[in-house]
Amino acid sequence: QVQLVESGGGLVQPGGSLRLSCAASGRIFSSNAMGWYRQAPGKQRELVAVMLSGGSTNYADSVKGRFTISRDNAKNTVNLQMNSLKPEDTAVYYCRYYSRSYASVDYWGQGTQVTVSS
Repeated sequence: QVQLVESGGGLVQPGGSLRLSCAASGRIFSSNAMGWYRQAPGKQRELVAVMLSGGSTNYADSVKGRFTISRDNAKNTVNLQMNSLKPEDTAVYYCRYYSRSYASVDYWGQGTQVTVSS
């Protein structure tokens, strides 16, 4: 079993920055992916950024150049540094840990609210 706990959400003004953190516990393997997704009211959950095995990353086009994902395999954490935040970044952000080979290995955190507003 895997548990994911997010932290770092909150209210920030447009143009500001936030750093989200996700701490994973349980059977964690660096070969599995860890990443961040978000869901805004009335919209589907979408990928924000993910780090795959070997350190390769994927970002949503809407956050490229503004957000940076990082992972510490020794501490089983994944972070999301969010800069130049926009009101459209407002959403609940979820941490995800999953295997690209085994569908049963797919875990989500409880989510953390990020609100970008003046």
